[in-house]
Amino acid sequence: MAKVDDSTADKSPGDLLRDHGMYVLMGEISCETIQPVVEWILYENYVAKHRKNELLLMICSEGGDLQNAFALIDVMNSSRIPIKTVGLGMIASSGLLIFMSGTPGRRVLTPNTSILSHQFSWYNEGKAHELFATMREYELTQQRMIEHYKRCTGQDDQTIRDFLLPAQDRWLSGEEALKLRICDAISVVEQNNNPVPKPKTKGRT
Repeated sequence: MAKVDDSTADKSPGDLLRDHGMYVLMGEISCETIQPVVEWILYENYVAKHRKNELLLMICSEGGDLQNAFALIDVMNSSRIPIKTVGLGMIASSGLLIFMSGTPGRRVLTPNTSILSHQFSWYNEGKAHELFATMREYELTQQRMIEHYKRCTGQDDQTIRDFLLPAQDRWLSGEEALKLRICDAISVVEQNNNPVPKPKTKGRT
């Protein structure tokens, strides 16, 4: 009979992944999904007895609440431990913003990932003076997004507005995301956490 490791017997796969510095963020971006990621990063930075060399955050998200996304982004940016991000399935809207916040050089897209970049949506109601007051936060949020794209991609304002945040939704291929410096590599991920470069297809001349 195989011997059971008592230290892992009662742990879920997610708990075991976190023990090894890995977290899988899937689904809508909200307080409920973001809070455990924030707590994980803070724990690894300030509580864990043995600091890991790198954290791995895998993301598959159609987007969601922008303010919650920025809460996680600020924590990621303050991390003393490099954070590798891997986008898989879909990274859209605020999910893309989180993916881009990974440590430069460590942002990896898997080959079949769908990528969506677009302007944020805003719904509000109230009296005229209340709506005019809300416009201030709209302008601030728009500027936060522009600055975030600039910091993560190195692109200028005009390029971001034309190619990443135009009036219509912008779906990107992995190669386009790589060219625009949204990601640093397109690869599958091995068990040891190192990316395996996407194989090049040989064409005929």
